[in-house]
Amino acid sequence: MAWFRTSFFALAVALLLPLAYAQQSSTAKPEPALDVTSMDRSVDPCVDFFTYSCGGWIKKNPIPPDQSSWDTYSKMEDENRVRLRGILEAASAPDASRNAVTKKIGDYYASCSDEKAIEANGAEPLKPGLERIDKISSKAEIAGVAATMIDDNVLFEFGSIQDFRDANQVIAAADQGGLGLPDRDYYLKDDAKSVELRKDYVAHVQKMFELLGDKPEAAAAEAQTVMRIETALAKGSMTRVERRDPKALDHKMTSAELEKMSPEFLWQAYFTKIGMPSLGSLNVAVPAFVKAMNEEIAKESLADWKTYLRWHLVHAYAPHLSSALLNENFAFYGKTLQGQQELKPRWKRCTEYVDGYLGEALGQAYVEKYFSGDAKEKALKMVKEIQAAMEQDINNLTWMSPATKQQALVKLHGMANKIGYPDKWRDYSKLEIVRGDEVGNVERARQFEFNRQMAKIGKPVDRGEWDMTPPTVNAYYNPQMNDINFPAGVLQPPAFDPNSDAAPNYGDTGGTIGHELTHGFDDEGRQFDAQGNLRDWWTADDEKKFVKRASCISDQYSTYTIIDDIKINGKLTLGEDTADLGGLILAYMAWQEDTKGQKLEPMEGLTPEQRFFIGYGQSWCGQTRDETKRLRATVDPHSPEKYRTNGVVSNMPEFQEAFHCKAGAPMVNQNRCRVW
Repeated sequence: MAWFRTSFFALAVALLLPLAYAQQSSTAKPEPALDVTSMDRSVDPCVDFFTYSCGGWIKKNPIPPDQSSWDTYSKMEDENRVRLRGILEAASAPDASRNAVTKKIGDYYASCSDEKAIEANGAEPLKPGLERIDKISSKAEIAGVAATMIDDNVLFEFGSIQDFRDANQVIAAADQGGLGLPDRDYYLKDDAKSVELRKDYVAHVQKMFELLGDKPEAAAAEAQTVMRIETALAKGSMTRVERRDPKALDHKMTSAELEKMSPEFLWQAYFTKIGMPSLGSLNVAVPAFVKAMNEEIAKESLADWKTYLRWHLVHAYAPHLSSALLNENFAFYGKTLQGQQELKPRWKRCTEYVDGYLGEALGQAYVEKYFSGDAKEKALKMVKEIQAAMEQDINNLTWMSPATKQQALVKLHGMANKIGYPDKWRDYSKLEIVRGDEVGNVERARQFEFNRQMAKIGKPVDRGEWDMTPPTVNAYYNPQMNDINFPAGVLQPPAFDPNSDAAPNYGDTGGTIGHELTHGFDDEGRQFDAQGNLRDWWTADDEKKFVKRASCISDQYSTYTIIDDIKINGKLTLGEDTADLGGLILAYMAWQEDTKGQKLEPMEGLTPEQRFFIGYGQSWCGQTRDETKRLRATVDPHSPEKYRTNGVVSNMPEFQEAFHCKAGAPMVNQNRCRVW
């Protein structure tokens, strides 16, 4: 699992930030959908609705030392990890009665938990990989070795994607990659903090080389080599904002054209080694990157390229190795980049790895024990209600022409709803898990997934496939699948409580559903049609109107400060900000329709309308370490939780009315934005 990649292999847009899943051991009862003790009623909701909704929660919930942030979804993830730990410890017991699925997850967990064996092995598991690199005798052999390092983020990413122009087919794809820092901007920004982080990174790389046995002087020179090569690759990479335009990533070509573009890398040798010797065509997301990579291969010496490969090998496996390598890896990626004070306990990390490598095997046990059919039915009911609200919204738009409306409705009606878990579970029978072989299990699991992706190429798309595992506390929309996906893990209290008062349920999970639905029509999603093809179905005039309305949102969020003088990059967060606003508008419409004719009474001194908005506000309760704020400002397409709350409600007249806010109040945007 490479740390922090930018890839177009997964265009799906998730509700939540996938930075650091939070797992602090807890057996506490889940919080209710609306918790008045989490509020701070001394704050005027018309001045700062986030603090009004969450001030009490933040005081009660300091960030745990092994976390970079802590929020309501983190606590849900925490509770899920405890459940998963119970499943895995039972499955890993030597005398457990197990089927083929529970045996695999149990044996993996036992191997990962065997700290004594992992410590005794030291860096020995890297020996075969290091020997392969050491034996390279010419640059022509780099491609063959890179093909054995499929998840080490070496040079570029390679995988399979839906064809942008024919979403029913899967094609091969190559994308930018090859970096050890979270994003290309980390190599190129010249502010003091970026310069400092680059120095810290070089020092970390040097220490890792020393832990492999290199002398300090040699390791220092090797670290500089890594930085020089990666900086060149970064310069050839697209920015995250540029990558928000899918048309900019659509470059289908023959393998012969790719070879002509970058002759220094022997693509045919690479394709043959990964089992695709007759690959005819593929999508090359960033041709400029491939050209930059080609120039670097020609420019740098063979010895320097071997240094680069050695670094990415140890970097890719460090979390699974002995304490010296593990702790140094954490010191930079956990402490320096994210501000974590402590490494997560091993059981938490091992639970994450099982979910990452064997997620649908673990998911079967999780769903059986913790996800009821009743929850699935109620969630699906809410989804359909919010889809009906969107249909009404589209029909009532004053700025969109009938021709574009018709196409929008076709897309809406073609959207698939996936709730809980897949209809067909993934088959892991070909994945060998050996009890006691942690690094070997990791390597085989990565190869299994790579082979699974390769096997899709040239075949019809499996539209029943999921991009998240059932226990995941998150949700997403995939524009090429045109589906919204809600894993069982996110359909738990407090985000979704089937027994809750309807108002906060619609504000929280209803807002989430509306968020994912709106992603189909944000600045990126709107470029795909009902089948998932990259196709322009808008009239030119409607497109101009959309851009103008969307610019209102990006301009608004670009005024918000994240930390110090760093402001939100409104163009990067535009899709998520649009989805947050559109989603809550749709959820409000659906809630009103669902409760039409009912006499709704105040509760806890709060009107039903106020409870709806507080339910939404409390879905974002949380706080983040300063280091992670800086990281997210660069790489995260989501705005900070405070602005996901205040930015949205300030655009809704329904909020102003619910809390009797006067014109000119901070939570009343004088230039209200609205797309959907």
